[in-house]
Amino acid sequence: MDTASQNPYWSQPTEDLLARLQSSAEGLSSALARKHLESFGYNLLRDREKATPFRLFLNQFKSPLVLILVFAAAISMLTGEWIDATIVILIVLASAVLGFIQEYSASNAVEKLRNQIKLKAVVLRDGKPVSIPVEEVVPGDVVLLSAGSLIPADGIVLAADDFFVNQAVLTGETFPVEKRLGSVASQASLPERTNCVFMGTNVRSGTAQVLIVETGARTAFGQIAERLALRPPETDFERGIRQFGNMLTQVMLLLVLAVFAINVILHRPAIESLLFAVALAVGVAPELLPAIISITLSKGAQNMAKRGVIVRQLAAIENLGSMDVLCTDKTGTLTAGVVSLDGAYDAQGNPSEQVFLNAYLNARFQTGLANPLDEAILSHAQPEIQRFVKTEEIPYDFVRKRLSVAVQDVSQGERSTLLITKGAFDNVLSVCNQVQDHGKRLPLDGIRQQELQERFAQWSDQGFRVLGMAFKEVPPRPEYTEADESSMTFSGFLLFFDPPKPDVQKTIVDLKALGVELKIITGDNRRVALHVVRTTGLEVAGILTGAEMNQLRDEALWQLAERVNIFAEVDPNQKERIISALRKTGHVVGYMGDGINDAPALCMRRM
Repeated sequence: MDTASQNPYWSQPTEDLLARLQSSAEGLSSALARKHLESFGYNLLRDREKATPFRLFLNQFKSPLVLILVFAAAISMLTGEWIDATIVILIVLASAVLGFIQEYSASNAVEKLRNQIKLKAVVLRDGKPVSIPVEEVVPGDVVLLSAGSLIPADGIVLAADDFFVNQAVLTGETFPVEKRLGSVASQASLPERTNCVFMGTNVRSGTAQVLIVETGARTAFGQIAERLALRPPETDFERGIRQFGNMLTQVMLLLVLAVFAINVILHRPAIESLLFAVALAVGVAPELLPAIISITLSKGAQNMAKRGVIVRQLAAIENLGSMDVLCTDKTGTLTAGVVSLDGAYDAQGNPSEQVFLNAYLNARFQTGLANPLDEAILSHAQPEIQRFVKTEEIPYDFVRKRLSVAVQDVSQGERSTLLITKGAFDNVLSVCNQVQDHGKRLPLDGIRQQELQERFAQWSDQGFRVLGMAFKEVPPRPEYTEADESSMTFSGFLLFFDPPKPDVQKTIVDLKALGVELKIITGDNRRVALHVVRTTGLEVAGILTGAEMNQLRDEALWQLAERVNIFAEVDPNQKERIISALRKTGHVVGYMGDGINDAPALCMRRM
């Protein structure tokens, strides 16, 4: 949709976008939707051209070793050595068929997985919600999204209510991001576009109406897919085989010329001398080597298939064994990819069971939409709460960013009511005029407020998501309102983070023992990356951010990439640049990631 003369859609007023797309808050008419479908095409990504079985079979003959054997068989036929020629041809065919069967089966398995996925989206057509296949979504459509929805294309938010989106697959962000109305700067990076949603991400909580602006290959997802549609890179193993085949060809050519020249000098018959020289060169060719390679790699592919890994190219097996540097994303690979409660702390920064109990009561008794933070609290531990009864609730909303629950302790005769509030730190602190200090309630003056702010900043810098906790004793009433969230006592903090996988420390030790150096490449900020790396036990050799990388020439990055083992705040293109820099310095590099933003690095082209 956007041209070079236009500002990016995320920086344009909503009214202008609606007018340009001939749409409105009620969506498109059916007739206009059909016109847009004809103009913009289906909402599909361009797949890499699928190889036909015949082409896949011919690809098995690309190796110089195989071509040498084919040449050897032809020479054997010319000299009348039919038995030798037949044996060589059978060896070549057996090797080709073995490789073809493995790669064809893997391609079919991947295709079956793709065909199992059929997605639909709810859009407004003629002012009414209808469910359509996602490939029929067009620019100008107004899509209705709710918790669990997969976002079908790129667009901007028209209306939102407590709308949080998990876009870790594109940005590497651990926590869901709140999306809201408005426009952002035209230079805003993808994580900074808080008014946009992107194809391939999903809704974590809330509801929204979204105006679709870009579909198919024009989406952020699609632009990555376009790069992957290019020719795949040559692996280090394939390059080694090619170089060995070229060397063998040169040796054979020199041998033929030398032997033929010597025989001519000795006045031997020219034709017989040539045939003798060629036959001698053919004898140098390792007839069984291609078959041995195919059988060995196929066995490795079968072993990996038993562990649920599909190997599409046999050469990748040997490449994996030659790897000396492993680069990995953080979210979902090094870490579990889920939110976990690190701990509950009082206002002085000490672990507090009482703060956790209040947080548990708040999360357990709230009846709004499920969210990952409440789930993390409830799964952290299960305190005894039988004596507590919920009497009322002040639901969460994205303006207050607080949630309050009124509970009574029935074990106390006076049945006192406690209003427990949990939410964003600043929003909770703003309704407090006291702070709890070792059981005492002290005035929340400027000094104490500054201390709380410093603790919040310190934990945030370490990569934690920090919530505030407060409470207030209130008289029993049948209903409470937002006005009751005032003159409260700040009681403590809740710290959340994305924990490392349970076996990651052992994996790091095993990799080091195998001579494989581990490097972390993540889109998260440097403080989060450092915190996660330190919790895994990996020694920090150096850290480089995406902004710093942009200031480096390629030659400087080649040298620095070897010494640094943490790359933070990087985008997909920079991930690809890091892999290229490591390969330029002679390393066999592996990359592990589970997000769309990892795709360019996973399918990196040689520079």
